[in-house]
Amino acid sequence: MIEVIATSKLTSKQLCTLAFSCEKQPYIPGMNWNLTLPNVPKPPVSPPQPPAPDSPKLTILHISDIHIDFAYKPGSLADCPEPLCCRYGTPDSGHIGAGFWGDYRNCDLPLWTAEKILEYIAETEEFDIVYHTGDLPPHNVWNQSRADQLYAIDTITSLLKKYFPNKIFYSAVGNHESAPCNLYPTPLIKSDNLTWLYTSLADNWIQLGLPEETRSSIFRGAFYTTLVHPGLRLISLNMNYCASDNYWLLINSTDPLDQLQWLMNWLQYAEDNNEKVHIIGHHPPSSCLESFSWNFYKIVNRYENTIAGQFYGHTHNDEIIMFYDEINKTRPVSMAYLTPSLTPQSFLNPGYRIYTADGEYNSSTYWVLDHRTVIMNLTASNLFNKTIFLDEYSVKNAYKMDYLFPNDWNNFINRLLADIDGDLMGLVYQYYTKSFANGTACDHNCRQGLLCNFKTARSEMLCSNSFMIS
Repeated sequence: MIEVIATSKLTSKQLCTLAFSCEKQPYIPGMNWNLTLPNVPKPPVSPPQPPAPDSPKLTILHISDIHIDFAYKPGSLADCPEPLCCRYGTPDSGHIGAGFWGDYRNCDLPLWTAEKILEYIAETEEFDIVYHTGDLPPHNVWNQSRADQLYAIDTITSLLKKYFPNKIFYSAVGNHESAPCNLYPTPLIKSDNLTWLYTSLADNWIQLGLPEETRSSIFRGAFYTTLVHPGLRLISLNMNYCASDNYWLLINSTDPLDQLQWLMNWLQYAEDNNEKVHIIGHHPPSSCLESFSWNFYKIVNRYENTIAGQFYGHTHNDEIIMFYDEINKTRPVSMAYLTPSLTPQSFLNPGYRIYTADGEYNSSTYWVLDHRTVIMNLTASNLFNKTIFLDEYSVKNAYKMDYLFPNDWNNFINRLLADIDGDLMGLVYQYYTKSFANGTACDHNCRQGLLCNFKTARSEMLCSNSFMIS
């Protein structure tokens, strides 16, 4: 941080605003930038259409935010003054220690629980491919070394290979893979680099099925593209180069590593070659620094016909975010899924998701058609000393939705807004917490804030009354 303060051209007040949210972000010229879209006219909008009932399907397992704690200690102190507990100490009389299979408090996932979850998935689920959106190490961020991070990456890769030897994993890097956590230096930073991490990620991701041709791009910045199969392109972004807690960006945040320019080039290539694209990343764009988020939003608007899905993690909760037309601000153009975490931190059940998408055929949309979320009931698992899994919900059945296209999600949000204090919004909150809490735990203001988050794919977009009721 000392080097950032010494090198950045921002004032101390601006640094405080951006790094620690001292006040709402003002207009800061040094942090505002704009990319130029390719000089190719946008094709006429072609909204996705429902496929024939018997059309091929693509089934995707999405796991995120595993956060395995290799030092987890059952019975230890689960209420502690540090960001991560369940590692040491003995609880006071009358207080309950860390559960064997995990704990709802500030604790990450025990290794043996992670193995049981992966074993359960391998034995019970049928899927074609895996989206794996980062955050492997635990939350003991004050005491981590490069060796610790590499151990977590290598160990979890070995587990994934053990339980899913014949599956291809499409991975994205999280903010916790670096050491120190969150800090991803740009090429301008000469005192630090991530060669050690990107070399490891390239090796591990290719072991998990990525083609060798992705190595150079991963080594450059942990982003890459590849074909899932003809007609569907996967683009994995390193969203740490947009994150507000990556303090290196306070020196220069302008499209680090030219990643967004690279994204536009590949989206244009996909458009030219009639490919659909799934984008994966760790941080959702709504959590990015303002200029990155706005430029990303502009790119999604331009390539709405091409982008058929976006999949992120990071928040640990079950969420969606919407993208709207920049001119007709009530017309949805895209949406993104934020998948629930495997870690229970904090006050969540471990969970994963199975997406059913339009499959491989000539006119496939490759949009998600349904998804099912599975949780491990941590209370019951600790009570009966065995892992207990539940099909938490299928989105079409639970929310009475015919399809999951952007317009359908927009209509669903409007249904929630029309009865914000009703049972359906309560159910949404329950699933948001992976059934740790029920809807009564979320009052009117809580529900309004949650819906605001769902409608805000662009950071710093204010939730005015007109915005909320559109």
